[in-house]
Amino acid sequence: MVTTLLLLLYFFLTPILLIYLCRKSKLINRIGAIVLAYALGLLLGNSGILPSGSDGYNSETVEGPLTKTEMLEFYDQGKITNEDFTVNQIKSLESNIMSATVLFAIPLLLFSIDFKRWMKFARGAVVSFVLAMVSLLVIIFAGFFIFRNLFGECEAVSAMLVGCYTGASYSLVAVGMAVNVTPDTLVLTNTFDIVIGAVAILFLMTIAQRTFGVILPSFNEKHKRIMKEDISLETHGMEDYSGMLTRKGIPDILKSLGVALVVVIIGGIAYFLVPKEYNMMVTILLISALGIAASYVGFIRKIKKSFQVGMYLIIVFSLVVASQGNLIAMMQHQNWYLFLYVFYVVFGSIFFHVGLSWIFKVDTDNTIIAITALTYSPPFVPVVAAALKNKNVIISGIAVGVVGYAISTFLGVGIFKILFLF
Repeated sequence: MVTTLLLLLYFFLTPILLIYLCRKSKLINRIGAIVLAYALGLLLGNSGILPSGSDGYNSETVEGPLTKTEMLEFYDQGKITNEDFTVNQIKSLESNIMSATVLFAIPLLLFSIDFKRWMKFARGAVVSFVLAMVSLLVIIFAGFFIFRNLFGECEAVSAMLVGCYTGASYSLVAVGMAVNVTPDTLVLTNTFDIVIGAVAILFLMTIAQRTFGVILPSFNEKHKRIMKEDISLETHGMEDYSGMLTRKGIPDILKSLGVALVVVIIGGIAYFLVPKEYNMMVTILLISALGIAASYVGFIRKIKKSFQVGMYLIIVFSLVVASQGNLIAMMQHQNWYLFLYVFYVVFGSIFFHVGLSWIFKVDTDNTIIAITALTYSPPFVPVVAAALKNKNVIISGIAVGVVGYAISTFLGVGIFKILFLF
């Protein structure tokens, strides 16, 4: 009990510390709270501090933690040890936190988005968005047939990557939960995405502009003369956590959580009304749809810091899921193909997108910003735009990213259903 209580405090207080450090240090802020949370989680999970469980227990928990009845039954049969009860408590805690944070984060991230407004600005980004989607889907479908016999759950991994590279990392998790992927595959895919994604974002911020500029047109003067509303401050505000834990900020947090709770409860009702094999899928999709619908209600969209509360929960999730990551397992031969598949999807879709941009004469900066918005989420758009020294692509990047947020879970689940037919 003491161990689980300490872990609970660690999982929910550490992200607050990381957010604070990101505000205080430009260097730490560049790394990002999510990446740091993932690193700390991996450190915790591989430090030996947490009990690992007996071989008998681990063989019975591939699909997740056991119920109290199952634990007592296996204990009576001599399959598990006394220490395994503590291990199972920890696994149950982690599983519950992961489920709750994702289910609440989905609507919270969507509440504050003015979809009508962004769709107006999205018109200039339609071509970039379509090319990015075509690139990703072509690479995913081709990769599925290349890799499907090389590692397990390739359909689920493909679906998660589609969700991730249209709606960022939280969609990877949401889609994974919706298609009932095993915890091991979810953790490994998420870990590989973090590692490979870090390399990709570094590439996009440094030499991509010069590299792609060899075949793509530059962002020309015609684009620069187009007057667009400056939303850079609002975009920056996506990572502005200031004032949340104040007398004025706390009521807004409670309001956003209250509305999210209603959405989650409705999704939870649906969970029990549909067949077991579809319950999580329907729940995730319904919560996503309700989150979008709620954003059209004025007073909900105007609740301050709802996006930041959602991001805080994603940081909590990142810390928890990473604590389950087994670095030794990552290096095992049977997981190399999964690593190669994620690497193939990330860089394959990027360079396929560049090829399509060359055909359709899309400029370098809009190509890079579309890739950034879909792969890494809107908050990364101004960061990359600054690296490109071109703030004029912020609007189109945000528009692309917001549309990606909205469709990511639906698209990921849809791709899973299609691939499952093969």
